Amino acid sequence: MRLEYLYRIRFVYPQGWAVDVEGGWQQHFYLAEGSCEGALTGRFRAANAPLRRTDEGPFLPDMRGVIETDDAATIMFECHGYGRTHPVGSRQIVGTVLHLSDHPDYRRLNDVVCVCVGEVRSSSGSDAGPQLVLDVAQLLWEPIED
Repeated sequence: MRLEYLYRIRFVYPQGWAVDVEGGWQQHFYLAEGSCEGALTGRFRAANAPLRRTDEGPFLPDMRGVIETDDAATIMFECHGYGRTHPVGSRQIVGTVLHLSDHPDYRRLNDVVCVCVGEVRSSSGSDAGPQLVLDVAQLLWEPIED
């Protein structure tokens, strides 16, 4: 197997909510807005409903959204993984990404497994929340050698 880089997403959460649940867990809900650059270029919109097991534990993202490409395609986006709480000021994100599209140029992504790595970066603006950056790569199948 090997990885082939596809695109980068940059986004913020302009709105979000959280509730505390049993056992110290927390359920969050965020609306995401941003953009993509690379093999997919365009506008990114999503909702993320991450569960957090403890105050110091990782977030478990459950993100679903859409990429509206500059060439008028619609690509559904789904991401799951871990939002790690370290390091402070640049927290780590690792996960899987799936896509779905009926556009001829992007239909090939419908059975592709992608992985992502990213960061939650502290904002430099006084009113803006943190910026999130994800790099998405396609996991390519290769024959297993004995």
